[in-house]
Amino acid sequence: MKPVVEMRNVIKEYIMGEVRVKAINGVSLKIKKSENIALMGPSGSGKSTMLHLVGCLDRSTRGKIFIDGNNVSNLNDNELAVIRRKKIGFIFQFFNLIPSFTALGNVELPMMFSRTPNREKKAKELLKAVGLEHRSHHYPSQLSGGETQRVAIARALANDPQIVLADEPTGNLDSKAGEEIMEILIKLNKEKGVTLLIVTHDNLIAKHARRKIKLKDGKISSG
Repeated sequence: MKPVVEMRNVIKEYIMGEVRVKAINGVSLKIKKSENIALMGPSGSGKSTMLHLVGCLDRSTRGKIFIDGNNVSNLNDNELAVIRRKKIGFIFQFFNLIPSFTALGNVELPMMFSRTPNREKKAKELLKAVGLEHRSHHYPSQLSGGETQRVAIARALANDPQIVLADEPTGNLDSKAGEEIMEILIKLNKEKGVTLLIVTHDNLIAKHARRKIKLKDGKISSG
């Protein structure tokens, strides 16, 4: 079975003044379908950069990245947008919901861009899956942090992605809400077979993962 994500000797450089900084330095990695992985490391180790590369939000300087067998390294912006829309869901630390949309409207939004039929029905089903159907007509300002992140999870699943990328998804929540969010993510991983890659510095969050990948200075140190 082909990996759902594969990185081959990937390097990502940034130019800071006259200095080239390798945020990712020669990373090779395979992620199988339905894996549940914690991506760990100190601040500045390259975690978020790696997530952005896998999520087709950024391009590598050298090396190749494959998403579900597709070499995305040389795709143009429009082609990358199609991969993101069809294959990948994103969950962010600061939720990134649209404040003028209800919970239901936020979940429907990705389906509007992909022209999915029966959007409202599917959005309601997704909110029910994260235990928030009773708050569907509330706006983000009317929701708690944990509730807002549940909406973000439902939105990430709107286009049935193969991969969900979560960047510190509990970093802005208290411990109880954070634990509840992780339980939802693990349940979705098990029941829907979604491949889950979670960036975290928290060992309590990482304990939920079946595999841990540790980065240091842009290189994989273990995992």
